[in-house]
Amino acid sequence: MARAEPGQRESLFDAPAELAAQAVAPLAVRMRPRTLDEVVGQQHLTRGGSPLRKITEHDAALSALLWGPPGTGKTTLAYVISQVTRRRFVELSAVSAGVKDVRAAIDGARRELGMSGTQTILFIDEVHRFNKAQQDALLPAVENRWVSFIGATTENPFHSVVSPLLSRSLLLTLPPLADGDMAAVIDRALTDERGLGGSVTLDPAAREHLLRLAGGDARRALTYLEAAALGLPRGAEIDVDILERAVDRAAVRYDRDGDQHYDVISAFIKSIRGSDADAALHYLARMIEAGEDPRFIARRLIVHASEDVGMADPSALQVAVAAAQAVEFVGLPEARINLAQAVIHLSLAPKSNAVIRAISTAARDVRAGLAGPVPAHLRDDSYRGAARLGHGRGYQYPHDFADGVAPQAYAPDTVAARRYYQPSGHGAEARYAERSERIRAILGRDTPEAPAQAGPAARAGRAPPALPRDHGASSAQASENTP
Repeated sequence: MARAEPGQRESLFDAPAELAAQAVAPLAVRMRPRTLDEVVGQQHLTRGGSPLRKITEHDAALSALLWGPPGTGKTTLAYVISQVTRRRFVELSAVSAGVKDVRAAIDGARRELGMSGTQTILFIDEVHRFNKAQQDALLPAVENRWVSFIGATTENPFHSVVSPLLSRSLLLTLPPLADGDMAAVIDRALTDERGLGGSVTLDPAAREHLLRLAGGDARRALTYLEAAALGLPRGAEIDVDILERAVDRAAVRYDRDGDQHYDVISAFIKSIRGSDADAALHYLARMIEAGEDPRFIARRLIVHASEDVGMADPSALQVAVAAAQAVEFVGLPEARINLAQAVIHLSLAPKSNAVIRAISTAARDVRAGLAGPVPAHLRDDSYRGAARLGHGRGYQYPHDFADGVAPQAYAPDTVAARRYYQPSGHGAEARYAERSERIRAILGRDTPEAPAQAGPAARAGRAPPALPRDHGASSAQASENTP
């Protein structure tokens, strides 16, 4: 079915015009599915019983927002719905259209509905680019069902679409296509008469490279495939060299399930640990260009921030978590900038492995059976009968003390003399090391070899030094120790 311009009726010339347009259309357009069964991926939207399938099969009026990254099938789904329901398909792009275009499309849809009873699907690509006034112009048509509105967006619609339009639309989420789905799209384009019709083949290495380059974007995969096949004689095989020349992108030798995956991520983390930002950025770029899952990279940065930087720069964990959130919210390619910032921060940060050593040693003691009873004064005393058991008796409230630390035992007697957190003198941890020692003195834990049964006063043996009045390093003070 031809795409109507805003307000334009179908005519006898529409079918020939579509055939002419189809002949010069890009491969991605020619391979667009014609039914929901031909849609590859997004099974949660197309399987039997899904809301979209029900709406389509019962020819129900609908308004929907399709949210997902580029190349995941948003335009395809809108077009397929128009084909299946035999409705006019009017497409606008929010990049270039304005309120005047929206109103013209709605007026055309109303005329067509009154004259022939034909309903119109108004598809607006990049709808998040419309401002509030432009989105509001759609509301009467959606409310009165003069059109079936379908909007496509790569941005979170809860942040970019006005509430009245969002509440009147079915929100459908489209994740990036999996490699298996992408391979099915490529294979169909190679053999289908609407595509390359078996004129060329694709060798396995080039196929893997194409999957990496596409990154879950079916449109990009078909665009690259078409470029590689251009000018080749019938029966030719597209290899990695041909594909590299066609898209001007060298193939990164990287197997996401093999040795390269483990070797490169190992070198990446060791470069950050070794404070070589340049080497770490090289491995980051290598993984991204090879199609590594950016969420995997972000997870490794979060672990590294505590394992190898820790309290030497407490902000490192915040930076790593923020980068991971950016990957989810922004996605590639832009999120590579956020990942790079986190890599540079972690590489240049002072290093300490005191955190992982502390928790590992504590866990080893617990596994060895050093898990004695909780001291009575720390036990829960909120229930009836707890007082008779002595729970909470003698507990000292730390905020009642000038230093904010009460000189009482907290650890079970079995580990009372154990030191798990042993801070380094690197970066901000030097300040935490000093404070840690003062707190240990107040608690009577400043002597590691003290007997477990000794009380706080007996273990201390002397008046503890006073803590600084700030009760801890501020973020500004901590940053003074960060290079």
